[in-house]
Amino acid sequence: MEDESKKKVKIPFNGVKDINGKINVLIVGIDSRGENKSRSDAIMIAQYNPQNKKGKIISIMRDSYLEIPGNNQHFNKINNAYYLGGPELLRQTIKHNFDIDVKHFIAIDFKGFVKVVDIVAPEGVEVHVDQKIINDMGLDIKPGLQKLHGKDLLAYARFRHDNLSDFGRVQRQQEVLSSLKNEFMNQISSVNGVVKLPKIGEKLMHYVDTDMDIKTFVSLCGTVLFNQVKDVETMRIPVHMGYSDIKYPHVGQVLQLDIAKNKEAMKEFLVDKPTPVTK
Repeated sequence: MEDESKKKVKIPFNGVKDINGKINVLIVGIDSRGENKSRSDAIMIAQYNPQNKKGKIISIMRDSYLEIPGNNQHFNKINNAYYLGGPELLRQTIKHNFDIDVKHFIAIDFKGFVKVVDIVAPEGVEVHVDQKIINDMGLDIKPGLQKLHGKDLLAYARFRHDNLSDFGRVQRQQEVLSSLKNEFMNQISSVNGVVKLPKIGEKLMHYVDTDMDIKTFVSLCGTVLFNQVKDVETMRIPVHMGYSDIKYPHVGQVLQLDIAKNKEAMKEFLVDKPTPVTK
């Protein structure tokens, strides 16, 4: 007889879906050191499609120069939107520039990230660490494949002093998010895990800021984790050949986006086009 505790389960999401039935969540990493107002360090749109069980992540680079609704200077780096008006203004900025409407958000600062990692992945997350990251971030580990915990994993995700700069950091942020999802899935992917999920959800909500109540938050976690996400596709904004390096007096060095090109790329990425039928 099959062990009931090992069976996979499905949990419906009761929150807001888009018109195609997909779940979109804005995930914001906050560069906070105790200030009342902080800028966003990582900006991601995470999507889950219950129909094909696929996940997608779009990372918007923090130096992207965009029009911020209601801002006196009109254009600024996107990470300044969070500083000026929190997650709602950041959401409006994404909607205004890319016509992508994200209903829910999850924001987390550095201290909260460390706590969340310890809850979600108590055994750590395996990543490949090179000597340059170790030296720059002051990590007490050896190069190669290593299982990193809270503070060290945060340092790994934030490192940007190599040839790829912020572009490399975006790749590592996406890698860390996907790995945390996998570790969390391994931890609670059973009927026993369903029992644990509400308590884990309550713990997590102590360390994140979100517009979701506990019921919606747990429902979201359960939907994504227990419905066996087959794969996660990633995208970076700006896209290749979709920006220029420009310097402005009021903000310094920025990524000047080709809005039309990046907007079209985001739309195509988030919409699953049906496979053409061959006759």
